[in-house]
Amino acid sequence: MPKPFQFSLAPQQLWQAINPLTFYQQGAELGLINIDIGQTPNRAMEQTILDDVGSYGRQIGRIGDALEVLLNHVKLDDLSQDEQDALDILRGQLAEVRRAKRRARQNQSSQVES
Repeated sequence: MPKPFQFSLAPQQLWQAINPLTFYQQGAELGLINIDIGQTPNRAMEQTILDDVGSYGRQIGRIGDALEVLLNHVKLDDLSQDEQDALDILRGQLAEVRRAKRRARQNQSSQVES
């Protein structure tokens, strides 16, 4: 009796040696939450700011909110086209952030109601 046709895209045995030391050296991260605060001369200060003030995203968000207030109240008539384009792009990004926050709040409230 002839053998039935067999076709395989994977080898018969799959295995890979995993060495945590080489993971670390390649920049891989282990754990559920990994926060790399980057290279800083004072890691303790950076961590204190994150704990006491807020995440980098929250800090940047508040800076963006304040900057938008200033942009709405400053005379910007003498800007070059490149400068105006840069501000238009920033305003667009700030609007996208507001929409994302609004969606997140709506999703949270709909989950609470469920």
